[in-house]
Amino acid sequence: MGAWVLWTGEARQALRSGREDNLKTSSPIAPLRPTGYPQLVSIEPLPEMETDGEMCQWVPASSQTRLVALLQQERLAARAVSASAADTRTSVALERPPLRVIRDSFPTYSAVAVDVKNNEIVLQDENLFQIMVYDRTANTPPTASMTEPKRVIGGTEAKIEFNCGLYVDPQTGDIYTVSNDTLDTMAVFSRNARGNVRPDRQLHTPHGTYGIAVDEGAQELYLTVQHENAVVVYRKMAQGEEKPVRTLEGPQVQLADPHGIAIDTKNKWMFVANYGNAKNRKIPGSGTFVPPSITVYPLQASGNTPPLRTIAGPNTTLNWPAHIYVDQEQGEVFVANDGDNSIVVFRVTDSGNAAPTRVLKGPKTQIKNPTGLFVDAVHNELVVANMGNHSATVYPRTAQGDTPPARTIRNGPVGKPALMIGNPGSVAYDTKRDAIIVPN
Repeated sequence: MGAWVLWTGEARQALRSGREDNLKTSSPIAPLRPTGYPQLVSIEPLPEMETDGEMCQWVPASSQTRLVALLQQERLAARAVSASAADTRTSVALERPPLRVIRDSFPTYSAVAVDVKNNEIVLQDENLFQIMVYDRTANTPPTASMTEPKRVIGGTEAKIEFNCGLYVDPQTGDIYTVSNDTLDTMAVFSRNARGNVRPDRQLHTPHGTYGIAVDEGAQELYLTVQHENAVVVYRKMAQGEEKPVRTLEGPQVQLADPHGIAIDTKNKWMFVANYGNAKNRKIPGSGTFVPPSITVYPLQASGNTPPLRTIAGPNTTLNWPAHIYVDQEQGEVFVANDGDNSIVVFRVTDSGNAAPTRVLKGPKTQIKNPTGLFVDAVHNELVVANMGNHSATVYPRTAQGDTPPARTIRNGPVGKPALMIGNPGSVAYDTKRDAIIVPN
């Protein structure tokens, strides 16, 4: 006899206490009362099965149906054995080298600073994760493929990756380098550091930090944060997990993918270059595109402080404005205008849809995707880091138009374009254009 049983909490307890007989005599119609716990409802027999002899009919081995089934099983078993044997073989595809590799083997300069005291030019190599130091007057001949640096800092110990922001202490020569995409670290090296050395000091920075500026008088360090649309300010000597002393962030601040930053200690102003991608990461779907701009704030601004004024509009020709530099002596703001292959110069008092006072642009300038620049007021020179052609070019401080460089520091063959592959997250093939598309 078979039976189905609905077990409840009380039933299990009864079994544990040896009251099986009471369970067997329980009636399905016995009065039940609410207990707040599961209760046994009933125990009932299954109906008798009317069968004579065996439960299942025996099929003889000679049956045609059985023979077909056995043949099918044999074929399936053979396939399984074959697949198992194939799995044990070494995959040839995994051992093959790639047919070709798309990679830039030359340094790509993302930022530049001049150590005026020691007569050196310091360049960020974002492609090979290095810092390269040259004599200020170095000049690569057209027939040479490159100029050898005096010193190079780089390697796994150096904590340099996707290094984009650069500052050189005018007194000590210490080198401050900001890593953008991966390490979330600002590393500080002594002037004479070289090779695969550990930083003298490290500061954990917000993810997506890009630009750097220092107020030497106040001993404060300014950093832009792309993804949070913010400016964070630290003590200049901050290290480890030290927190900012203040933060400029909020919808009224109007930062939109901030990159370069420069300060005017004479007028107490802060200038920030914005690509124009605006988003509140706390609000899904809030992303918008706004015109590229230079926003200006009080030097001590914090919280949700709106800009004093904004330089933006078609007359500005701003297009992916990267690093910027304030020439306090001349009252000018220099902008590395990446998307326009130009250097544009504004007055520090400009606002709105103002046209630049000067533009340095053209094939003779050899400017290609400029992302960094530095104004050397001592030697009256402008130094530009070109991410698009493995070079740093030097001009007179007031150069404009299609002016050729006075000197060039090059680390690749003449005319060889840089691939500018930054941090590729994926790859796609465009069959119509026969092109490989790599977002960075």
